[in-house]
Amino acid sequence: MNLKVSEHISLRHVKTQDAKPLFDIIDKHRDSLRTWLPFVDFSKQWEDTRDFVQSVLDKHPDEKEDLLVIENHGLVAGLIGFRSTDRANRRTEIGYWISPEHEGKGIVTLCCRELIDYCFRVKDFNRITIRCATGNARSSKIPKKLGFKLEGTEREGEYLNDRYADLEVYSLLRREWGRERNGQ
Repeated sequence: MNLKVSEHISLRHVKTQDAKPLFDIIDKHRDSLRTWLPFVDFSKQWEDTRDFVQSVLDKHPDEKEDLLVIENHGLVAGLIGFRSTDRANRRTEIGYWISPEHEGKGIVTLCCRELIDYCFRVKDFNRITIRCATGNARSSKIPKKLGFKLEGTEREGEYLNDRYADLEVYSLLRREWGRERNGQ
């Protein structure tokens, strides 16, 4: 999958060659990223990121979920993709992270909008979830902007390196996205 999100932003499937630039982002911004991302402490060297990317690529087609590189002006800026997909019930979750150098520019919101359209239009899903750690205001703005509904809090839903964090759970249904996209 290759999606042109805007003139300067695009999404494409992750490749093994992306491991080094992704690791470089993680390593450079380790202190700020680890606040909200549980994998940072497990990414000690670029080979750890390479092994993660390879594990995604090696999954059986029936188990594979789209993991996409966010590119901004041709530079690797972060990752976005689907996780915890339940094909039988036509639902999935979108997860994302972006380099602090690219934050605050609306990039993740634009990328999520593209993935939501793809999910509902192409994959024929009915429900999308986004989970954000309580207190991660920047991340929780994204589902709110896109019309997701806050369903509640998943207590201690994620272990963030040295503590359990509660997760705000947001969801969007296909019928709601149709109204949102048509301005209703």
